[in-house]
Amino acid sequence: MTPRKLSGRLIAATHNNGKLNEIVELVAPHGVEVVGAGALGLPEPEETGDTFIANALIKARAAASTGGLVALADDSGICVEALGDEPGIHSARFANGDFPAAMERIRRELEAKGAPRPWRAHFVSALALCWPDGHVETFEGRVDGDLVFPPRGTSGFGFDPIFRPDGHQRSFGEMTSSEKHGIPADGSLALSHRARAFQQLEKACL
Repeated sequence: MTPRKLSGRLIAATHNNGKLNEIVELVAPHGVEVVGAGALGLPEPEETGDTFIANALIKARAAASTGGLVALADDSGICVEALGDEPGIHSARFANGDFPAAMERIRRELEAKGAPRPWRAHFVSALALCWPDGHVETFEGRVDGDLVFPPRGTSGFGFDPIFRPDGHQRSFGEMTSSEKHGIPADGSLALSHRARAFQQLEKACL
């Protein structure tokens, strides 16, 4: 089936300002206007899915149905291999708004397990694009790397300061926005998980 094309106005189905800003930057070159779910007063649905894609779909469908516009939702998280890929889909709840404490908790749990270094991890981003008539398109991106402690840098958001992507010496927290999720003009693979998922969306729907 041919993917449906996106144009006009879009709801970013998130109340996370860091995530909203990244979505705005990724969509901006295509002339699509983005409005956040918070600005529209849309409620946050309960995320009951057992995969990143399932939770992204819950958020996108709720925003499209309530807001009456095409909605784009991201569900993302960090998966620490020595912790059984946790916190994974529970990353936001694991942090509960306090990411410095959450990063320290990950360090303590890895040390308590005696996990050998390097501590391997990967970020996953699932994007769900939903139209008010129920049509959906989904995409997923992943980036692998190591965890670094103490946390490095103040850019980005969430767990960015402890994640160093493979092939790089700096953490996501030490990178500029364009370095982290800029999409290469030559079509080569983007760096961040969200940019990699968006790269697929861009080719299919923009």
